[in-house]
Amino acid sequence: MASEDGYSDFFYASHDGLKLHARIYGTEADYGPAAHPGNCPVVCLPGLTRNARDFHNLALHLANAPEKPRRIICFDYRGRGRSAYDSNWQNYNVGVEAADVIAGLNALGVGQAAFIGTSRGGLIIHVLTMMRPALIKAVVLNDIGPVIETAGLAHISSYLGNAPRPADFTEAVRIQKDVHGEAFPALSDADWHRFVHAIYRDEAGTPVADYDPALLNTVLAMDLTRPLPDLWPQFEALASVPVLTIRGANSRLLSAETLEEMRRRHPRFEAITVEGQGHAPLLETGNLPATIAAFLREADTATAFSAKA
Repeated sequence: MASEDGYSDFFYASHDGLKLHARIYGTEADYGPAAHPGNCPVVCLPGLTRNARDFHNLALHLANAPEKPRRIICFDYRGRGRSAYDSNWQNYNVGVEAADVIAGLNALGVGQAAFIGTSRGGLIIHVLTMMRPALIKAVVLNDIGPVIETAGLAHISSYLGNAPRPADFTEAVRIQKDVHGEAFPALSDADWHRFVHAIYRDEAGTPVADYDPALLNTVLAMDLTRPLPDLWPQFEALASVPVLTIRGANSRLLSAETLEEMRRRHPRFEAITVEGQGHAPLLETGNLPATIAAFLREADTATAFSAKA
């Protein structure tokens, strides 16, 4: 049963026995396979060090849309949020995480869904395309594509590797503004506070980064002096499903050139650019919830969609 916050907690086991977590939004009437026929469930996959809380406001919007209520499933990867930490940090990789998502969907009885992936989540969607293509009804990629800019990864590696520990949430907001403020001038104070409470857990008033510190080993192990492999074959395997890509105008990870190449290669591709935000846009801001909801409604009937900025 959903809590007063609008979601219920779901726990399941990975193939190697870790206890993993997801949030499920929507009324109990949405949970059965016959509920709201034609309303495809939505799976939300967060970024590298992020968790299910990233999608809270968007999930509430999508789950409670009067014209099209639907089930929303937001995953915590292993080592993040309320999922168990892995004793082997090398298992923090997109292949293992994709398998964990499949295990969770199998446990929930979900055979097909629309997927929303922010950054790392979008990479996992690319992997799922090859592992279980029938799962994917439609895709929203949030500031991620088949080509990852090395400069963007270097920036992520730098701030994660040197992140100070805030004493309280006021200081946490200041730290995040210092790191990301230049790329996100469009955010309001309320946006910054919501962002901070998504990435930190509250331990008696002290903000604590809500992921296994060993996860940073995966970032530090990358050789950013060499070009990264691209994912064009995986992206092109999405040609049969509608794709909406959201890019932050100030993004360092997804270039405008890659976005245009994605448009050229995909027959059912739409893209919007979010001014005043970088990597990755907050999906609950501005017109993004309404745009995403409209895209998903059209995807339910597999008709063409024209995104509006």
